[in-house]
Amino acid sequence: MKTKNVKAYGTVAADADLKPLQIDRREVLAKDIEIDIMYCGVCHSDLHFARNDWEMTEYPVVPGHEIVGKVTNIGSGVSKYKVGDIVAVGCLVDSCRTCNNCKADLEQYCSNGWVGTYGGYDKHLDANTHGGYSDMIVVDEDFVLSVPENLDFAGIAPVLCAGITTWSPLRHWNVDKDSKVAVVGLGGLGHMAIKLAHALGAHVTLFSRSTNKIVDAKALGADDVIISTDESQMEKAMGKFDLILDTVPYEHDFNPYISTLNTNGTLVILGYLGPLDPPVVTVPMIMGRKSMAGSLIGGIAETQELLDFCGKHNITSDIEVINMHEINEAYERMLKSDVKYRFVIDMKSLKES
Repeated sequence: MKTKNVKAYGTVAADADLKPLQIDRREVLAKDIEIDIMYCGVCHSDLHFARNDWEMTEYPVVPGHEIVGKVTNIGSGVSKYKVGDIVAVGCLVDSCRTCNNCKADLEQYCSNGWVGTYGGYDKHLDANTHGGYSDMIVVDEDFVLSVPENLDFAGIAPVLCAGITTWSPLRHWNVDKDSKVAVVGLGGLGHMAIKLAHALGAHVTLFSRSTNKIVDAKALGADDVIISTDESQMEKAMGKFDLILDTVPYEHDFNPYISTLNTNGTLVILGYLGPLDPPVVTVPMIMGRKSMAGSLIGGIAETQELLDFCGKHNITSDIEVINMHEINEAYERMLKSDVKYRFVIDMKSLKES
């Protein structure tokens, strides 16, 4: 297969900084879209994968799955897009398309394994996929998304991951104007959860450990803020919420939040991957038919629905735009939660280097 050598930024080892690399992209096939990458969001998953925190990374790796760019070439069989269109690519670039989940527009739960934008298997090149920290990318048109032209293109990039990760449970649990939704954690996911739940008409509350998040949370659309370290505030919140989105990416105690669920309420884990410590006490769950669940991103149709919703309601992520060579510093700042609320790389900085 013919390939094209392009500029990228990635790493060759868990303990190595990201640096300039050269990678191969396939020449467009009949159903392919070639995209000149304009902006790429920076996700916590990028950092974890680059540093092999999940013990599954094969090197070299080029992260990035929050991609916005311009179509520069299309295959002979492409019907959805044309050269010059502004499009997006999220966390998925392929799936089996034949299993029950894929047929139900749940490609993120593909029974045969979905293909990640980076770290997945590219069946055409017989090699790992590489992500958006690069000049350009080639993706099957069925996994390319339309971007509303009224939105800031840099600000829409994190919607492809942080946005859809919170949108999918909001939609699955049928959040509307009659819903009481709480969000745990005010970061990349949390700030999008507040914006989206508010736009759906829900009454939205942020759980925070400190009072310094109150002003920001209300500016984003939260109706209330509960300080989770204040026992009296937590006591008043018992049995209040229909849905809680827990976006905290590190180990923490879920038990106080379960008690604030209403009968039939659900706590959805979005941020933390790992064993529960301390263990979950099941008494409140049994006594109130309360649930704990997990949720991953969303399928292609659901992600397009989200982008259209964002266009209608003028929703984007709150971002800090950086140059490509600042990525290692950005990773260190992410670990300190030193960003409001998502880094986005202006890819001109890579093209001009």
